[in-house]
Amino acid sequence: MSDKYTVETVTWVKTWVPHKLFSFRTTRSPGFRFVPGQFARLGVERSDPDAEDGSGRRIVWRAYSIVSAPYDDFLEFFSIVVPDGEFTSALEHLREGDKLYVDKTNFGFLTTAAFPSGKDLWMLASGTGLAPFVSVLQDLEVWETYDHLIVVHSVRTADELVYRDTIEGLREHEVFGEFCREQPGKLIYLPSVTRERVEGALDARITTLIDSGELERQAGVTLDPSRSRIMLCGNPEMVSDLRKLLADRGFGASRRGKPGNLAVENYW
Repeated sequence: MSDKYTVETVTWVKTWVPHKLFSFRTTRSPGFRFVPGQFARLGVERSDPDAEDGSGRRIVWRAYSIVSAPYDDFLEFFSIVVPDGEFTSALEHLREGDKLYVDKTNFGFLTTAAFPSGKDLWMLASGTGLAPFVSVLQDLEVWETYDHLIVVHSVRTADELVYRDTIEGLREHEVFGEFCREQPGKLIYLPSVTRERVEGALDARITTLIDSGELERQAGVTLDPSRSRIMLCGNPEMVSDLRKLLADRGFGASRRGKPGNLAVENYW
């Protein structure tokens, strides 16, 4: 046992797209705390003949946004497989009963605590960047605070629209569903598939959708710096392009003494 990490057991694995996308759950130490939107550092053992302790093994660490809710008794994560990647090539073969290391410290500032009060919460994601927003959507305080919760998930192909049923199912949730019944437009889910036509989905990158005004039209909500709070998570190019585009519209991250209306996570 270490004072820096715990050893957890894999309890569930789900393959979304073979050799590409999967999710998994582990046990959760009672002492591990996090805020929706934060990430954990996960470790896997790999062989290393040059290991300093002479064990022939070493732990490789990577950051993963947490999908599960703070009140769940498990930790859930969503991963892409990087071909020949030192970390994900090991994760891809996880099975129930396998062991993972979890750093005891939580990380990240992609949380609603980064914002002053607002009315509309926009969660813009590409690929596995959706993960923290699934957690955020399970936070009762978010439902109580914002008039609209808008989730935009951009992927290349339809089979990458993971967690779609989970998000849309919140409208029937025993707690969150009550908010949706009282205000039918409270939860707005806008998937976008860029490389094939999919019924019920948009068909362009998020930057293009914002630039053309189509994203606001589809949401029925205006991107307004005075009331909109935006969270970004995804590949570095998407995050960089969106930050520049949104800066021109009056959105920026918090700075010392100046609350912002934009929060970003990019740990690639």
